[in-house]
Formats: sequence, structure tokens, C-alpha cells
Amino acid sequence: MPIFEFKCLSCNECFEILILKKKEEVEACCPKCGSEEFERVLSKTCYAMAPGSGKSGGASAQTRTCSSGSCTTWEIPGHSR
Repeated sequence: MPIFEFKCLSCNECFEILILKKKEEVEACCPKCGSEEFERVLSKTCYAMAPGSGKSGGASAQTRTCSSGSCTTWEIPGHSR
């Protein structure tokens, strides 16, 4: 079920619309100001992974400890610049 993200051209509010069927007609308006003038925006993506899954070629983590605590850097497989 695709969720599309839009930005209102009147008040700059970002909102989402869930479309259940490909040919479904949806009447949409901004939930903040009620305007029907908006544009579709490119949504952010999320990459979820389970540490220690044992799959080769998956994500790997490197954790470092310092005086303020610790931090983890993830190496995610795929294209890099």
C-alpha cells in the first residue's frame, strides 16, 4: 500500500496520503489549512537491519568507546560515492 507524501503550496505543511487501490480517486486537501494546492515530494527512506543475523554480505558495525560514551558506525552494503 503506497503512502505518498505531499507539501502544501499555501502553508508549506507536509502530509501523507495512503492510496489503497491503483485506480482509486482520492479527494485530498491540506489537513492544516484545507488548501487543495499541493505538490508531491520525494519521501525519505529507511534501511532496517538486525545486528548479528549471520548473513554474509550484510551490514557490519564498529563500536568505539571514548570519555563521553560510545558510538557505533554502520557499514551498509551497496553503492557508495
